[in-house]
Amino acid sequence: MYKCSQERMTDMIKTFSQYGDAGHGGITRYSMSPAAIQARKEYEKRMKAIGATIEVDDVGDMYATIPGSDPDAKRIVMASHVDSVRNGGNYDGILGVMSAMEVLTTIVKENIPHKHPLTAMIWTNEEGSLYPPAMMCSGIVCYDYLPEEIRSGFRYDDMMASKSILDHTSTFGEALAKSGYQGDKKYRLSPDRYKCYFETHIEQGPILEDNGNDIGVVDCVLGMFNYKLKFYGQTTHAGTFPMPKRKDAFLAAAEALAYLHDEIDKLGYPELVYTTGEVECHPNVHTCVPDYFDFSLDVRHEDPKVLDKVMDIVKSCEKQTWAGCTCKIEKQWNRDTVYWNKPLVGYVKEACEELGVSHQYIHSGAGHDAQFAAYVLPATMIFVQSKNGLSHCEDEYSTPEHCTEGASVMLNAVLKADKED
Repeated sequence: MYKCSQERMTDMIKTFSQYGDAGHGGITRYSMSPAAIQARKEYEKRMKAIGATIEVDDVGDMYATIPGSDPDAKRIVMASHVDSVRNGGNYDGILGVMSAMEVLTTIVKENIPHKHPLTAMIWTNEEGSLYPPAMMCSGIVCYDYLPEEIRSGFRYDDMMASKSILDHTSTFGEALAKSGYQGDKKYRLSPDRYKCYFETHIEQGPILEDNGNDIGVVDCVLGMFNYKLKFYGQTTHAGTFPMPKRKDAFLAAAEALAYLHDEIDKLGYPELVYTTGEVECHPNVHTCVPDYFDFSLDVRHEDPKVLDKVMDIVKSCEKQTWAGCTCKIEKQWNRDTVYWNKPLVGYVKEACEELGVSHQYIHSGAGHDAQFAAYVLPATMIFVQSKNGLSHCEDEYSTPEHCTEGASVMLNAVLKADKED
């Protein structure tokens, strides 16, 4: 068994955390921003230093490849992203890139024999923080392989026209063209050139830490649906209109949300999670009774039958009157559970066992580029323990020891895949 270098990993964490440093221990590194360009240049520098060949596709995805003993063999790719959310942490996304870089570096430094070319890849604009949507460029690259209900949200022209959330004038396509990282479509990830896909990531939750395990052997990304529940009432003056006669859309939404929590919790599925994170109120004036209110409902679980039961509860809201208001539901999007390739999952587990690393099977509740790549190639993920389960915030932290363990597990799992027929 081979082990990666904690010294190198620690140095990379320290170095990459400078690019987009927000001044409070975390980063803001939007895709194609100056900070993201700095991170890409650091990746290029380090990968060229070990003799890797750099390729860039037409949407800015980067591929650093070292040769294997068989020049005709398909590549094995390890991938993640360097962009972050606003005031995010130093590990989400970038750990997967650093882990892939460390795997290649270890193989070159220790002259580890391997048959297949090996690639450390950067996906462009995974977070979608400045130019939505999330997982933009994996959606573009994997477009032809995605289910229609997903594919329709990632049309190339629409993605290039995505506007900055900050100024609403500049587009992703313009930022890509100015970045110096718009390459050739022929370099895109494809089953013709690639054999399988690995992605290492922080867990972003507390399950590993709570169970005293360092590494998560990920078996799937949970299925989910996202709906908006819209409530329609009547605007009246806040000071003059009697309470019994009001049709307050805000109150209606509050009653419905409480109803949803009560009814969904009665289903009794401990792994079921659901969230309301987005709301809209009209006219949003303190002297007016709201005539319109909507909220999002994000629901996630592995079993589609469980999701169907929750959906029945959501649909029941349309059949009721809430504080004198009507309710309409509107689907935003949904996805089926994406299961990782069983042999690759097995290699990850074997690597953990052989390295003596504490581990467990775990689901991913969050979306990742890997879930789109899984429609193109056999794919799997590796999770590294997150301190206190925190992510997408400046307190996000994984120890250098855990980060290095994750890279070592991926290294040995990749070498097992390399030997596979």
